[in-house]
Amino acid sequence: MLAVIKANAYGHGIVTVAEALGSADAFAVARLEEAVMLRAAGCRARVVLLEGISDARELATAAQLGLELFVHYAGQIELLEAWRGAQSLHVWLKIDSGMGRLGFRPAEVPAAAARLAACACVAGPANLVTHLAEAELRGNAGTRAQIDRFNEVTRGMPGERSIANSAGLIAWPDAQADWVRPGIMLYGISPFADAIGANLGLKPVMTFETRVLALKDVAAGDRVGYGGTWTAKGRSRIAIAAAGYGDGYPRNAANGTPVQVNGMPAELAGRVSMDMLTIDVSDVPQVSVGDPVQLWGPAVPVERVAQSAGTIGYELTCRVSRRVRFERRP
Repeated sequence: MLAVIKANAYGHGIVTVAEALGSADAFAVARLEEAVMLRAAGCRARVVLLEGISDARELATAAQLGLELFVHYAGQIELLEAWRGAQSLHVWLKIDSGMGRLGFRPAEVPAAAARLAACACVAGPANLVTHLAEAELRGNAGTRAQIDRFNEVTRGMPGERSIANSAGLIAWPDAQADWVRPGIMLYGISPFADAIGANLGLKPVMTFETRVLALKDVAAGDRVGYGGTWTAKGRSRIAIAAAGYGDGYPRNAANGTPVQVNGMPAELAGRVSMDMLTIDVSDVPQVSVGDPVQLWGPAVPVERVAQSAGTIGYELTCRVSRRVRFERRP
């Protein structure tokens, strides 16, 4: 289990999540700075750099911290060949089986693997890894081709294999191999556009909440917010909540985006502004200033909010801003 905690653990707090997932076999981060943060916090687990290193200075730091490296282009092999440090490093050879992003093309893999095997600083055979481009589309021919291509190019090669991300782990059993790399599912969020985490037996880790800042009664025909994008159909009550795009809530969340006020369902009414958003609470009894507002969490799936904003749950949790106070709850 290579638990992916890059991008500040998808916005959840990298150190907090590493502590919570202490039973994982290893952690994956994108960049060296994230690994440095983990080591500074006392994390002694195996840590893998998904983007590898870009120069000799980064290689020296990675070696000193005992990190493992994805190797996805020839320049990284050259850095390893030139390395004269005392430490050895475990590496993961990234194969581009169809993502078209990082990794060696299948025809390049034998030569790359041979060069890594000849590097004095590389400990043991390189692990072999690829990334699926469309695993969230069940039964997709492109994913089937990627898995088959990876298996073909690695046949007979030493080293442990890793194919599956969250969607691959759930929907493609033959992609599980030796290592799986769950990311978004660790946080209770579905990798599939047609499902929420609860449909998959997952529980959301993050609850994004605020409070009612003010209440206002409006008459039929009154418009609310910048641009007047919401118009009251009848006498309505509007709650103003203390959150906005300055906190990471999506500005393009549409009218009708679900929220929860004081434990009851409600909807956005008007354009999200920097520090506030407006909510139609006409059908919510006994709303008062200070009442809790759940923007996403157990009662308001982040996937539904993301749909209303034309994006994905990954982006929303990653975008929660620094001015939002984080609390770790049991």
